[in-house]
Amino acid sequence: MGEAELQCNESLFSHGPDIAVFTPEDFNEEDHLISKTTELFVKNEVKPLLESIDRHDNGKVKKLFREAGELGLLSVEVPESYGGLSLNKKLSGLVAEKMGFGGSFSVSFNIHAGVGTLPYVYYGTEAQKQKYLPKLASGEWIGAYALTENNAGSDALNAKTTAVLNEQGTAWLLNGEKQWITNAQVADVYVVFAKTSNGMTAFIVDRTFKGVSIGPEEKKMGIKGSSTATLILEDVSVPAGNVLGKVGQGHHVALNILNMARLKLSFSNIGASKQALELAVNYAKQRKQFDRPIIRFSMIQEKIADMAIAIYGAESAAYRTADSLDKVFDNGEPLDEQLVKLANYAAECAINKVNCSEVLDRIIDEALQIHGGYGYMQEYEVERLYRDARISRIFEGTNEINRLTIAKLLMKKGLQYGDTWLAPLLDEEGTRNQHYIHLSKRLLNKSLKALIHAKINIQQEQEYSRLLADMMKEIHVMDSAFRRTEKAIQKNGMEKERLKENMTNVICEEAYRRVEGMAVLILAGTESDEAGRKVLLDEVRSLAVPLFRNLFIQKREIAERMAEQEKYNV
Repeated sequence: MGEAELQCNESLFSHGPDIAVFTPEDFNEEDHLISKTTELFVKNEVKPLLESIDRHDNGKVKKLFREAGELGLLSVEVPESYGGLSLNKKLSGLVAEKMGFGGSFSVSFNIHAGVGTLPYVYYGTEAQKQKYLPKLASGEWIGAYALTENNAGSDALNAKTTAVLNEQGTAWLLNGEKQWITNAQVADVYVVFAKTSNGMTAFIVDRTFKGVSIGPEEKKMGIKGSSTATLILEDVSVPAGNVLGKVGQGHHVALNILNMARLKLSFSNIGASKQALELAVNYAKQRKQFDRPIIRFSMIQEKIADMAIAIYGAESAAYRTADSLDKVFDNGEPLDEQLVKLANYAAECAINKVNCSEVLDRIIDEALQIHGGYGYMQEYEVERLYRDARISRIFEGTNEINRLTIAKLLMKKGLQYGDTWLAPLLDEEGTRNQHYIHLSKRLLNKSLKALIHAKINIQQEQEYSRLLADMMKEIHVMDSAFRRTEKAIQKNGMEKERLKENMTNVICEEAYRRVEGMAVLILAGTESDEAGRKVLLDEVRSLAVPLFRNLFIQKREIAERMAEQEKYNV
């Protein structure tokens, strides 16, 4: 990890408001038109077919893909020269967010538009791009991504599928099975990873190649309408020209594409979270108990406020990261150099994936709780959302694996740069929320130093990795929400942005309390001597923490706004 990575990631750790940071309010009219197009497509075309799709009506799935292709929704990140729109990660995220209202079809869509298409964009030869991208962009063909195997889930690069080059050097012979492949039954082409004598390699495998077959549909808890099956490869002859990227460099393809897929999944989770909030608010306004709507009860209001606050933090962080990736690809450097820098954002993509998937789970759980017994009934939409949401913490790398990735990077930074990558000290004029962020960074730094001093291997003692990753996640969300709110207030004034200010106040204060608790756990675990442990913990207790607010009042104001709007709108 070099100086370039420090510079690429410094936005995560710098302090104070940064007007240059991108926020969802920065989307222009043309962007909103694409967003509205996606929204209407989901409402008018996808939702009426969800029951059929959940019964594996693949004909309707393919029809939706073709319609999405005609609207340009599949080609946001595909270059114009291959039938795409040549747009950015932020807008791709906005489309994924709106598609998040589309149940299991959103999973099929994201796999196709993400890992099913982007490998060709970033690693394809000119011939490969000409052959595959126009078909994928139009929806004529559907794409899939085949990495996972029976014994290679979280350890995805430990695959057993093999590829052997023939004596003539003209074709590779592939053998093996890829498990839990999304779009398996409907896909026309697969990006397949196999072991060669030179290491992991990515291959383009057409559905029509002899020896390619698909197992039966898996019987799943949720996302029933997205095809999930085993891809079986028996002596499949793949032309040498179908190697994607370089032989032996497939791990670069896999990891970079997965990083972008994690971010795309984050946006889909945000969309589903907004849908759950909307269902909860509308039900709570209609459902009466003790002669009044349950939304008038402060415990229900607290739930609704917490849901809206979590969405605000999640989208602030996710769109900020998408903008960081756009800056990598918009810097005019050769593609190979851009992809090297893209790898530097693995931690940020992992943070968003973990945060947004867990925000979604909490929100949908509370939405179902607000529905009471009715939420458990299949006739209510929140029941399906509840089942569909659970997969998000598992696929695109389990949240445990993503936490290990985040913590490993943090430890590297701590070892290499010490204090220099964290924010400088604040002066007395810093706002209360800035102080919460600053103190959280200090506690993270103190925790890193203690772990390094104690020579704890966090990859073995993984409880520490979990805590470090969660501290960084909290800081990233706090900082992103704070910057977004400060930018809005500077533009529109405090009165117009009171909702954002209230949300940010809650985010920063509650997150700081969690960070402090995690720091205490780490520090207590790194020092066996009781006197030394007391010194460390006394240092935490002595921090000049701002006076805590009455968050109940602010949450009630937030809940009232959500009730008035009947959906998330900040």
